[in-house]
Amino acid sequence: MNHVSLIGRLTKDLELRKVPSGTSVVTFTLAVNRRFKAEGQPDADFIRCTAWGKTADVMCQYLNKGSQIGVEGRIQTGQYQDKNGSMVYTTDIVVENFDFLGSRNNNDGMMGSGSNNYNSPSYPEPEPMDDSQDNSTLDIASDDLPF
Repeated sequence: MNHVSLIGRLTKDLELRKVPSGTSVVTFTLAVNRRFKAEGQPDADFIRCTAWGKTADVMCQYLNKGSQIGVEGRIQTGQYQDKNGSMVYTTDIVVENFDFLGSRNNNDGMMGSGSNNYNSPSYPEPEPMDDSQDNSTLDIASDDLPF
């Protein structure tokens, strides 16, 4: 399985490009903080990502430098020969899905000046669990186990 989930901030404003077929593409760098910092090591990793099509269009419309996002996608490796004849190996995240993180009011650069009127979907609040039931023991027969 090739699946990646990252949360980070955009390192610069996005620039939308079009390939000859007319498909939108945006390549950006996501600064992802490391959970633990070792002495003398950087605080974050800077990961190159690419989004295509409608995903690229929406990202360019609503995001800017410093916006915090969550991305899901896959790792894609490649290689090419530079001008000196040396092989250059690349690793990119191909973004398949992304989420806006943060809010318009926390001044983290999210959604620019607030002039965009994008409304993220709202989800119903989960119902509270009933703690009155005792679920400490389960009645499972060994025939029910899949192994």
